[in-house]
Amino acid sequence: MTSDSIHGMWSSRLMFILAASGSAVGLGNIWRFPYVAGENGGGAFVIIYLICIFLIGIPIMVSEIVIGRFARKSPINAMATAASKSNASRKWQLVGWMGVVAGFMILSFYAVIAGWVLSYVFQLGSGVFVGISGESAEQIFKGFVGNVWEVLAWFTIFLAITVVISARGVSAGLEVAVKYLMPILFFLLVVLVIYAAVTSGHFLEGVNFLFSFNFEKLTWNSVLEAMGQAFFTLSLGMGAIMAYGAYMPKDASVIGTATMIALMDTGVALMSGLVIFPLVFANSLESSAGPGLMFITLPLAFGQMVGGQIFGCVFFVLVAFAAVTSAISLIEPAIAWLIEKLKTSRRVAALIVGVCVWLLGLGSVFSTNIWSDLFIFDEMTFLDSMDYVTNNIILPLGGIFIAIFAGWVLSSMILDSEMTLDGWFYPVWKFLARFIAPAAVAIVFFMALLQV
Repeated sequence: MTSDSIHGMWSSRLMFILAASGSAVGLGNIWRFPYVAGENGGGAFVIIYLICIFLIGIPIMVSEIVIGRFARKSPINAMATAASKSNASRKWQLVGWMGVVAGFMILSFYAVIAGWVLSYVFQLGSGVFVGISGESAEQIFKGFVGNVWEVLAWFTIFLAITVVISARGVSAGLEVAVKYLMPILFFLLVVLVIYAAVTSGHFLEGVNFLFSFNFEKLTWNSVLEAMGQAFFTLSLGMGAIMAYGAYMPKDASVIGTATMIALMDTGVALMSGLVIFPLVFANSLESSAGPGLMFITLPLAFGQMVGGQIFGCVFFVLVAFAAVTSAISLIEPAIAWLIEKLKTSRRVAALIVGVCVWLLGLGSVFSTNIWSDLFIFDEMTFLDSMDYVTNNIILPLGGIFIAIFAGWVLSSMILDSEMTLDGWFYPVWKFLARFIAPAAVAIVFFMALLQV
């Protein structure tokens, strides 16, 4: 195989770690993980989550990196090439298709929500939420998402930013973006943790909510939550890590790199909780998860705090940065495949994919306004349906098949050549990829289907 990808290469292992961490760190880390951890035993849940990260997340991430780095192609063609070199059926490329389609679908609604975040950067900065009531904060959010033209405009702006960065290529676009956005994101996160500690008066309450070992709150459902979060938080099954792995330098330990990414992703999630919950508790607000926390509870909390106008704006800038780094990883697999398929330039491929994502995203734009009464599945709007199909069906199936392919089908010659720097971790990974990870993800998959 060629030593370099035709799409470009990361300049160093650090750049790959920043890029993959940027892919993993997203809206879910900030508005879901801290809440789920606090409600399911705090530190006890975090321990279960970390165990799941090492048993499920890292083995599947390593599998994706190995396949991508070996083939140096888009996920679709990487699966086909790896299968061919392993004397297996080229139909395994369908797994690559699943990932690319999932990433495409996720971006179509992810960019809509990220557009909401961009809007709130300016709303927080202009002082709209200073001193307002909870009812007023809720009305502002409902009024915004109910305005189809405003939501459409911010969705278009965010998607345009994503397309422009991606069109510039791996070195001049993706790497430059993560090189600056990720360090700034970490810096802003530290600043906000200090702000919450100094001004909220409830920092220790937030720490206790996240880290106290309440084993009595742990249930079988908590374990399922931890398993599901471990899988979804690392951008697995959507082609992003496989695509980024294709640009990874050869002289880097795959397992060591994947472990670093997982720890950084978890660190950001926990630090986000240290920002959010002291502010929530300081204002006696509901510590809910999801859009309610992000767009109603937190703006209200910042509106009551000293310096909240400034730091609220900073918080949403941080979230916007996280959204951008995730979005460029979601669009990359489709762009890479289109370049290989049509032999076209990256700019043309990025524009084509961007337009297609924009058209599909209109359904999610309309879900909170003119199509709010249109349900695809049982009481699910278009946006909710896209979220459900990708996160509960396509991604878990993709993760299961990737682990099985890497553990059972991929030739030992390929594995030996890609994991020469991983020592005794190599056989441990092989056992986890063959037996533990597929079984665990299958459990999450079927339990999610049963809960519908």
